[in-house]
Amino acid sequence: MTDTYTRLIRTAPGRFLAKRAGLPNPPKLARVDDRPGAVLGPVVVLGASAGADQVAQILLAWGADVRRRFDGLSRVGSVVVVLDEIEHPGAIGEIVLPLAGAMRSLAPGARIVTISRPATGSGESLSREAARGGVEGLVRSLGHEVRKGATANGILAADGVALDAPGVQGALRFLLSARSAFIDGQFLAVSTSEGELPGDWDRPLAGRTALITGAARGIGAAIARTFSSLGAQLVLLDIPASGTDLARISNELRATPLQLDVTAPDAPERVIAFLRERGIVLDALVLNAGITKDKLFANMTPERWDPVIAVNIASQLALVETLLGTQGEGAAADGSAVVGTPVISSALRIVSLASTSGIAGNRGQTNYATSKAGVIAFVDALADRLDGTGMTANAVAPGFIETEMTARIPALQREIARRVNSLQQGGQPLDVAEAIGFLSSAPAGGIRGETLRVCGQNIVGK
Repeated sequence: MTDTYTRLIRTAPGRFLAKRAGLPNPPKLARVDDRPGAVLGPVVVLGASAGADQVAQILLAWGADVRRRFDGLSRVGSVVVVLDEIEHPGAIGEIVLPLAGAMRSLAPGARIVTISRPATGSGESLSREAARGGVEGLVRSLGHEVRKGATANGILAADGVALDAPGVQGALRFLLSARSAFIDGQFLAVSTSEGELPGDWDRPLAGRTALITGAARGIGAAIARTFSSLGAQLVLLDIPASGTDLARISNELRATPLQLDVTAPDAPERVIAFLRERGIVLDALVLNAGITKDKLFANMTPERWDPVIAVNIASQLALVETLLGTQGEGAAADGSAVVGTPVISSALRIVSLASTSGIAGNRGQTNYATSKAGVIAFVDALADRLDGTGMTANAVAPGFIETEMTARIPALQREIARRVNSLQQGGQPLDVAEAIGFLSSAPAGGIRGETLRVCGQNIVGK
């Protein structure tokens, strides 16, 4: 699904006109069906630390064509820059500058991924903090400079987290793959060594059960299809008014449908009863249900404000609180049975849908931006509550994604929104789904309280 302008630009006359007029020329982004391999090779690993050697060995185990320098390469598929031991900003150039001479050799859809340590705010070593912070500027700038659908992103492995930890390996494989096509200039922080490597990297959700809200259409349906392709068993929830669409996708994916309004006062209890009746234990919860009722704030009314808050954030709070409450059920201290059994696993992955509007705000969306900013703060606080339990909470913040919802934006505003990112185009629902699929997997156990932007490096906001 591409827009009319992009289809025109990809014709010979369109490319000629775009070049002559200096118009945006959005590249074709290779997604997983176009490039199913884990790593586009050859991949060059830069860095002199033991961690760099470790990363090279991981990539070799994945079957990648690994090099340690650019010598003799006319084409480069991926670059991994390992900066885990830098102690001074002056050390960055020695490691990264060989990439400068190879930038024109990057293949279409190439990936640049840095692996470094996060700045901690500690005054113990000012030079180390400056060096670590500098990596952020490096990656975000590279994200703006790379061309032909290439991207640059970073992994921040907390001090004490080895570079072969499940979260680091999972993040590296995801960011190097075509599954991250619309993610650019972003960082994934791995804060702990928790998580597990999957038995099958191509089906990391095999044996896991996920509940997806708002699953009948749009991004929700894309999430459902992606989760199914990754091996998950599904419970798909949407409002009764979407019953026909919900039944259709549930039949397609052999999923269990649940027609329910998430804003109903008894919705959480009904979800739990539904799961218990069927003996379902959730390994992933995707809080996707969301609506918009846009209006300038001067014209905002409770009829437009209240439903957006109710669906987009209040329903999430109610469902999560109630589901977490089941963890204490199943047996009393003396061993006697109590009513109810847990319906969530001890390694539950919670992923909520935020938005770049919740980060930067958006004209005419005060209600929506309020709800999505609330989501970002919610998952941050929830991750803190879940610390030590084995469960995680994260969010994905889409930018401009080609959906029925964005198709209703006025034409000129819609066209501008498509072009103000480094990839000069709108994303696809699949792009959001792929990010959620990764954060719902076992390797992502060390990623907590993060909001991953799927926006093509939109110039608005951080």
